Amino acid sequence: MSTCATASRHLSEPLAGTAATARTWLLVEQPGPWGADALTASHLDPAVGRALDAAAEGTGVRIALIRRPGRHADCHQPGTHRVFAAHTAPGRSWIRTTAVADPAELTGLDLAALGAGEHGGLWEDYEGDPLVFVCTNGKRDRCCALLGRPLAAELAASGAEAWEVTHIGGHRFSPTLFVLPYGYAYGRVTAHGVKEVLEAVRDRRIVTGDCRGRSAWERPAQAAELAVRELTGEEGADALDVTRTEGAAPHWSVTVTHADGRSWRVAVEQGAAEPPRPESCGRAPGMPARMDVGSVVPLS
Repeated sequence: MSTCATASRHLSEPLAGTAATARTWLLVEQPGPWGADALTASHLDPAVGRALDAAAEGTGVRIALIRRPGRHADCHQPGTHRVFAAHTAPGRSWIRTTAVADPAELTGLDLAALGAGEHGGLWEDYEGDPLVFVCTNGKRDRCCALLGRPLAAELAASGAEAWEVTHIGGHRFSPTLFVLPYGYAYGRVTAHGVKEVLEAVRDRRIVTGDCRGRSAWERPAQAAELAVRELTGEEGADALDVTRTEGAAPHWSVTVTHADGRSWRVAVEQGAAEPPRPESCGRAPGMPARMDVGSVVPLS
């Protein structure tokens, strides 16, 4: 049976500039089943989910639920929930972590400060291996379950610090995931490819193959930064920053700056992916937006 991921792969739809936008991620462990809107359709108290969702609006914080790969039974017994807050801006990336007995405690967080990259000493500094979050929410799209869950399980079995996550957009690119601390997202990945990504992140490097972009930026900037990486061969995780984005859909001019002072002006145009294809399983075919890089011009 055809799926949205099969159609997208068959049509070679480009990945660059398709990552979810999140300067800061707030990831809350919640075992058990997830509904399509997991913050209010899971074993998390729906009132807490609604409060967190409302508090995050306009702050640059994206909230998602996570769980360990494997069986998803939840006995509703008292326990702790692992929580990660992660900021993804270049040169200022960090991960803070804690465990809470009741996720309602999180409704008191200063999400505006977290979105701005200020953790204020909150919780503990995470110093472990890179974290990988694989989208597996089958209630949102069956491709995420069919392709994401086996990948998450394989990564966990290999010793990776792998989690399942509720929704990060781009079902048709399944299996899709993002890696912290830098926030780069990937699509159509294999376990071998993810292991290469994680090895690179341990060395503060970025793999651009199958990369959708860095979540710290909007979609035009994601595409522009990846284009500069492809042109220059730059792998350093924090070597490049997006310092200016001018224009509006469908045309942008994005300035990408290197830590050594070099910069480039990147012309990005929004196009429509043709021919029509389903953006998600069960939806009517459409022509999703794509980010096309027209030129990369050195400025200095």
